[in-house]
Amino acid sequence: MKSLFSEEAETRGITVRVSVSYLPEQSEPQRGRWFWAYHIRIENESELTVQLLTRHWIITDGRGHRHTVEGEGVVGEQPMIAPGGSFDYVSGCPLATPTGNMQGSYHMVAEDGAAFDVAIPKFSLTAPAVAG
Repeated sequence: MKSLFSEEAETRGITVRVSVSYLPEQSEPQRGRWFWAYHIRIENESELTVQLLTRHWIITDGRGHRHTVEGEGVVGEQPMIAPGGSFDYVSGCPLATPTGNMQGSYHMVAEDGAAFDVAIPKFSLTAPAVAG
């Protein structure tokens, strides 16, 4: 798993793993636009089914400017994740700098009604250096 996912965080038996890819074909550095795709896997090793209700992201660019994103679910879904199960999705992030980072949390509710936040590990967004 470590070879595919570079970062991970665990909260209450829920592990969030992240893999990031720079997308040169969607980036336009000459116009101040860099783009990354990130693959998230959420694994439920707890004993209860959980549902992801909302997301909270803090996106920081290379100049230290922070942007907060909040919303329902992920990629249009509010997935239920059974014990031993997982949910994967891929999304993207544009920045106006060639470096930055993302971190955040998912708000979840377990089948027993307990609501809690699950940490999304901080991960770097770094475009490859271009020789000039």
